[in-house]
Amino acid sequence: MFEFELPDLGEGVAEGEILTWHVAVGDRVEEDQVLAEVETDKAAVDVPSPVGGVVRELHYDPGNVVETGAVIVSIAPDEQRESGENASVDETDVSETAVAEDDTDTSAKGGRVFAPPSVRRLARELGVDITTVAGSGPSGRVTEDDVRTARDERSESTDSASGDAASSADERSESTDGASAASEAESGGDTQLKSAVSRVDDDEETGLKSAVSRVSADDSDDATVVKSAVSTVDSAAERDQTLATPATRKLAADLGVDIDAVPTDERRDGEAFVTPEAVRSHAARADDPDAETTASADADGTTDTERTGPRPGDRVPYRGVRRTIGQQMERSKFTAPHVTHTDQVDVTRLVETKAELDEAAAEAGVSLTYLPFVMRAVARALAEFPAVNASLDEAAEEIVYHDDYNLGVAAATDAGLLVPVVDNVDEKELLDLAAETAQKVEQARDRSIDRAEMQGGTFTITNVGVIGGEYATPIVNHPEVAILALGRIEKRPWVVDGEVVARHTLPLSLSVDHRVVDGAVAARFTNRVMDLLSSPAKLLVD
Repeated sequence: MFEFELPDLGEGVAEGEILTWHVAVGDRVEEDQVLAEVETDKAAVDVPSPVGGVVRELHYDPGNVVETGAVIVSIAPDEQRESGENASVDETDVSETAVAEDDTDTSAKGGRVFAPPSVRRLARELGVDITTVAGSGPSGRVTEDDVRTARDERSESTDSASGDAASSADERSESTDGASAASEAESGGDTQLKSAVSRVDDDEETGLKSAVSRVSADDSDDATVVKSAVSTVDSAAERDQTLATPATRKLAADLGVDIDAVPTDERRDGEAFVTPEAVRSHAARADDPDAETTASADADGTTDTERTGPRPGDRVPYRGVRRTIGQQMERSKFTAPHVTHTDQVDVTRLVETKAELDEAAAEAGVSLTYLPFVMRAVARALAEFPAVNASLDEAAEEIVYHDDYNLGVAAATDAGLLVPVVDNVDEKELLDLAAETAQKVEQARDRSIDRAEMQGGTFTITNVGVIGGEYATPIVNHPEVAILALGRIEKRPWVVDGEVVARHTLPLSLSVDHRVVDGAVAARFTNRVMDLLSSPAKLLVD
């Protein structure tokens, strides 16, 4: 009997909560088939089976918190066959050779394949044999980009082979054209079937699949097409596979939705990609077919169909991501003495500059917001005030002044506040910074972001303005020593040349760890950020 232990799901992860089982006792499972979805303190991940066989026992129920290394499922492995003979192998021998870690596949070169569950899941969805993929990550670890590259190389190879085969077929057909023409003349009014196949290009919003047309020989001069079938890429009934994050799949299961039946216009790397919004919209239409497809939204952007969280009177376990966030905030608040400095800046020129750049950004496929401007301003100011871009090594009793400018961006998610980190902000162009930030925030919200992408921050920005706030007293993201809260940009009374006029202004709230950052330093740092935001042209040049 193979006893499958909960593998290490990421650096520093000591436990995980069983969200749902994808198998039941008695089910037959294949190697790499997803057994369960497990939530760690940062993300929800799929746990694949390292062996094929029959499930004999599930040791935990959904909702149970399991420590890494604990046995979660017992599997009776398949019998092995050697040299074409039906030779049974003792289950003990199989269990001794099977390894429960996520990196136990053997590559074509005979070495082990190192890849996390999320990458293995992507490989399965894209039909890529992960043992043939060369890893570019640390210690040869296979990344998602490696899998997609392997998929693209395979597609190019297939297209090339198809082209060669087509050329050969054309050459053969030329020699038989005369005979075919004679045969057609003898057949009289027989109809013929012709197949038109149009390749789906990655950059096309609408993909055309095979269309079969019936053409009458009598109408061959006009090539009249009696019937054709065209399907778009967002047709749930026609697509070959569905790409979706574990959190989206869990949402679909909770709402009783078949994720393969959810239509979507979203695409990721050329494949149909289902988002949480698409699942909720599909569920809403299923419940009320006559309902409007767009649900009403509150000021915070939350729609009626998104209200699937706790209800008044509920009691829910305090664990997973929510507990981790709470422990982090508690540690920061009770360890670091907080001081918050507030101010307000006239950003009328910033509003005008952004409006001028919106069209160019849209042409580049980027949705431009004010956040990348603020990030560039913060990175410039941090270079001038190293104490704000620091951390306190309490064990060594040293203040560490960082020479990297890695900014965390707090993102509100269904699981709580997550902080994806954008590295080396000082080295990135404005539009590149906008695109990367938007991508990481979206990945944090749909829980597809890697744990490593939420580590290594040196300063954090949080935006309370998106839900209508102005000022705040944000808690420092320990071990960082400062966090900046952005208020809502709107027109407010402002004195210009002795007269009160309406100007676009931005409230700022900077909280600092007073052990490292003095109040005067916090004020001067904020002033420098304000200076850069009030004159945005300075942010567009190095």
